[in-house]
Amino acid sequence: MQRIGTGIRRSKRLATVALCASILTVGTLGLAGCKGGAAAVGGSGKASDERLVIGWSQRGISGSDWWKTLVEGGQAEAGKVGARLELLDANGDTVRQNADVQTLITKGVDVVVMNPNDPIGVGPSIQALKDAGIPVVTVNSSVDKSLVPDMFCYVAEDQEHTGSLAGKVAAQRALEKFGDKGKIKIVGIGGFPGDVLSDLRFNGFMAGWNSVMQKHPGVTTVKLDTKYGEWKPDKALAPIRDVATANPDLKVVYSMSDVMHGGIVQGLQQAGLWGDGIIMASYDGGMGAIKEMVDNPKGPLQADASNQPWDQGAAAVRMAIAAVKGDQAQCPGKTKYIDTTVVTPADAAEYYVPKDTYVRAKG
Repeated sequence: MQRIGTGIRRSKRLATVALCASILTVGTLGLAGCKGGAAAVGGSGKASDERLVIGWSQRGISGSDWWKTLVEGGQAEAGKVGARLELLDANGDTVRQNADVQTLITKGVDVVVMNPNDPIGVGPSIQALKDAGIPVVTVNSSVDKSLVPDMFCYVAEDQEHTGSLAGKVAAQRALEKFGDKGKIKIVGIGGFPGDVLSDLRFNGFMAGWNSVMQKHPGVTTVKLDTKYGEWKPDKALAPIRDVATANPDLKVVYSMSDVMHGGIVQGLQQAGLWGDGIIMASYDGGMGAIKEMVDNPKGPLQADASNQPWDQGAAAVRMAIAAVKGDQAQCPGKTKYIDTTVVTPADAAEYYVPKDTYVRAKG
């Protein structure tokens, strides 16, 4: 009987969500059922039973502007439709995240968005949500393939595709700067040897690069061994300095995260290579990198592929609403890739928003 009652409440909440969304579309915000919806999201006040409640289990927030932006995007989207978002932060602890999910179940949330701390370690949470009849959407990080059947949707960027956007631009700039004959040395720097993020982002970059260079057989691409900076600027400095010193004819550097940018620049400077002879591409769409292209459009940094955490958070909430409705067509194949972009000096000013930390989709 308890699950039947919950289902009735969900139906009422969904009706209110749909109504509020329609009201927002036509711009008449004065109806009582939608008043204060955005302001109440994430707040501590008691919500009406008529509102959809989205539980959000976040793997961590402290020290990461990326994760903070991810959550803010979700909160903003929930506010648009008058839903309430219950946020719990596991602070990098899988045991705590499993406990957080139990708390959300106890609170009677209608759906859970989870940014898993460990793909297999959150298995107890996925099972508990299944037993409670509460759908789950994962965002940014997915769960182990053994748990996917019990998940409604995984929301993220397609990292290979996003990396390829930067690779195409870097190849085009290389042809403009160095011509269509001769040798071009490339080095990529990622997080850790063997980590999936580094492999996806670099493989994507090279796919984009090769798609351009295959039309220019006079260019020989020399791909140096990938370096690793542990996703930190101080750890990236020495590997880049060393490879640049050993290869003074290095021409293209691809950073797999803007977070390492400062250390990479210092490493190239110490090797005497930072300047007109280098083309740099990066990944993340961090606003600091965008500002660099605005200020120095002819500088080394010529492309930044954006993974748009705000848009990922917003998409996760949209998929959470689809999950409550049982509308699997909104997430075919249980994966929803957001549309990503690459920012170049030509359009950096259009994407630069000083108050933001990462690029968002236009409009």
